[in-house]
Amino acid sequence: MTRVAVVTGGSAGLGRATVRELAARGWDVAVLARGRDGVDAAVAEVEAAGRRGLALIADVADRQAVEAAAERTEQELGPIDLWVNCVMVGVFGRFTDTGPDDFERAVDVNFLGFVNGTRAALARMVPRDRGHVIQVGSALGFRGIPLQAAYCSAKHAIVGFTESVVSELTEQGSRVAVSRVDMPALNTVQFNWVKSLLPHHPQPVAPIYQPEVGARAIAVTAERPRRRTWVGESTVYTILGNRISGRFADWYAAKTLVSGQQAEQKDGQSLPTNLHEPVPGDHGAHGVFDDSAHAWSPQTWWVEHRRLGNGIVGAAVGVAGAIALAAGKRR
Repeated sequence: MTRVAVVTGGSAGLGRATVRELAARGWDVAVLARGRDGVDAAVAEVEAAGRRGLALIADVADRQAVEAAAERTEQELGPIDLWVNCVMVGVFGRFTDTGPDDFERAVDVNFLGFVNGTRAALARMVPRDRGHVIQVGSALGFRGIPLQAAYCSAKHAIVGFTESVVSELTEQGSRVAVSRVDMPALNTVQFNWVKSLLPHHPQPVAPIYQPEVGARAIAVTAERPRRRTWVGESTVYTILGNRISGRFADWYAAKTLVSGQQAEQKDGQSLPTNLHEPVPGDHGAHGVFDDSAHAWSPQTWWVEHRRLGNGIVGAAVGVAGAIALAAGKRR
């Protein structure tokens, strides 16, 4: 059976890992991103896995370009079964120090890029009454942190946007699925080329996971659709902890996450910023934090095997909630 997927932001980072994972599981994959070198390299990996690949050079903030990419995919690979919105750019710095153009560009890509991708996908899936859209979200879509106001804004907006779309499809009786997979901090190339106003190299908030952890969760969700999936223990703690004690979360973020998002030992390893233009070359999936990134966790294993472990997952979530509640009470 032929299965066709489109992955936005598929040239690097989590998107690149997702392209590899889907191809390994038998999907034909159209790779959509701005940088020719990374897109071509990702397509070559799809073809090396024995599947058909398609290179789509487009900026997701350009609605017409995304529409044209979707049309070309259906002409060359066939009907789109899966659309994964995975693109990301960023600017690290305090909101008051961030230029308006940089802030708006990050929101245009990280939020409106998802809107444009969802629109192009649903325009084809809804008339056929089949298909699946996956929105790659984040724990930071539920808990804002310092130095990433633009990114947190976009990820919060994706939550509301996706809930609206899901409710509309439900009212229509549509069989098109829309899922959200919320990620923890990942060791991706994003932290090498994000635009940074910080004195030291940007760093994901620990614990850090390898991008393959997120890619496996996306692939499992593609094959067994589920409305919402949290990836990684830290995502569970962040979301539940913020629900229980937002004031404690405010204090904790202010106290720890300015220095906690900078890595002095990685200074000098940054690439040119990709906020407004792609960075030439093929940069793969991993960033510079291989020495501290986790390739596995019990929670992600349960995500991948939830048919076997639904009861265990429920227990784990309950434990996470109890820990977060205790922390809130101590505060």
